[in-house]
Amino acid sequence: MAITLREVAIDNFNDVVRLQPAPGQESFIAPNVLSIAQSKVAPNFVPLAIHNHGTVVGFLMFGQDIETRRWHIVRLMIGEQYQRRGYAREALKQLIAQLAQHPECEEVYISYMPDNVAAERLYESLGFRKTGEFDDAGEVVMRLELPKLGI
Repeated sequence: MAITLREVAIDNFNDVVRLQPAPGQESFIAPNVLSIAQSKVAPNFVPLAIHNHGTVVGFLMFGQDIETRRWHIVRLMIGEQYQRRGYAREALKQLIAQLAQHPECEEVYISYMPDNVAAERLYESLGFRKTGEFDDAGEVVMRLELPKLGI
């Protein structure tokens, strides 16, 4: 596995847009093309393609909420044909490591639909804990405290 996170650009845009969740997962995540469009009107959120050895296998988007100043991972999806290979875990670990180096990022939030048991297990295994909150879409909100780096 050689997971890299890359900017969504002209060379990978079509591959990102073509990714589809597995049947039954459609209600768990917005279409990638909608997320990319949202990033253009909310430039504080960054869309990234998840690559494995140069092949686009997934998509994620993160950023800092302008009002709350909270850092959020707002999208994570792995294409149906690439699921259950550890790509989501590795992509999240890389993103969390990047966010931990940001001086203003002390914690990161993520959310999932209550019936998405796989997402809940993945996020908990990475150290996210439920906050007791639900977002506007009814998703369960989780928070991860990031380690303090340096002095």
